[in-house]
Amino acid sequence: MVEVVAEQGYGAATVGAVLKRVHISRETFYQHFADKEDCFLAAFDVASDRLIAMIESTLGGQEDPALERLDRVLTMYLGVLSGSPTLARTFLIEVYGAGRAAVTRRIAAQERFAVAIADVLLRDEHWSGDIDAKFAGRAVIGAVSALVTAYVDAGRYEELPELRGQLLDLVAAMMKGSA
Repeated sequence: MVEVVAEQGYGAATVGAVLKRVHISRETFYQHFADKEDCFLAAFDVASDRLIAMIESTLGGQEDPALERLDRVLTMYLGVLSGSPTLARTFLIEVYGAGRAAVTRRIAAQERFAVAIADVLLRDEHWSGDIDAKFAGRAVIGAVSALVTAYVDAGRYEELPELRGQLLDLVAAMMKGSA
């Protein structure tokens, strides 16, 4: 599903194209999924759960400074997307063509990431709390999402890791503003 959607776009992707790729019968497909959307949502859930697990494991110990922890997460995240253009295109661009349920899931995944960032900020000694940490986490995720999505849409996958420094600078500026 991910490959077909990345190549053809969600709207043009068909169950038949997926079946040809995985060499299973239509009957087998429909034993597992109600329709194309159901299959797409299952793929999205698996991918986002894996990415969130990677983010959580990359964060490391709470004793590490926030910027150090976020640097590790951004390095991993941008590296994964840079090395997986098919996943990046499918779940950052084509997700919007997959309907309300897919967009709702993407927003929920972003919120999980935002809460993780808020937790990192709250535990850092340089965070004074002048800015609500959840709001700051959402703002960081919004910036990451907008920038990364624009790069993916333009096919600039190999340049994604270059965003890391500027994103860290943004968080550092927010921390200084709250200190």
